[in-house]
Amino acid sequence: MGLLEVGRIDKPHGVRGEVVVTLTTDRTERLEPGTVLYTDAGPVTVGSARRHQHRWIVALEGVSNREAAEALHGHVLRAEPLVDPDALWVHDVVGAEVATTDGRTWGRVVAVQANPAHDLLELDSGVLVPVVFVTDESGLPGRLVIEPPAGLIDDDQQ
Repeated sequence: MGLLEVGRIDKPHGVRGEVVVTLTTDRTERLEPGTVLYTDAGPVTVGSARRHQHRWIVALEGVSNREAAEALHGHVLRAEPLVDPDALWVHDVVGAEVATTDGRTWGRVVAVQANPAHDLLELDSGVLVPVVFVTDESGLPGRLVIEPPAGLIDDDQQ
């Protein structure tokens, strides 16, 4: 598995080399001091981070002035995947075959859409399935089993 996008550097903040970062993950431990993140310009190490409105102000080791921070403007931050056996990860789900508990297959996951109630699995057939209906993910990365309520998926959507 390659590196995953976890955020981006929006702009410099102040004159001491800090940058404003928008996380694209809900895992804030990605900004703990000492964490190594990867950009197209090479690896960077988090020195410190603090919340600022809906983003983060981050000091990166070796970035000590505004000019150095400006050079990182727009860079995507990437990191190694986290190991969490209790989490269902997008990178594991995309490409998985989806089947109901009766063994019928309904297609493959092509994307995961963020949704306020529950994220939605988008199947190659166009069907959207809330992740709350996933009953067995032990077959990942190849297969997910769902148990949707009657009427969520129709035979003509297969």
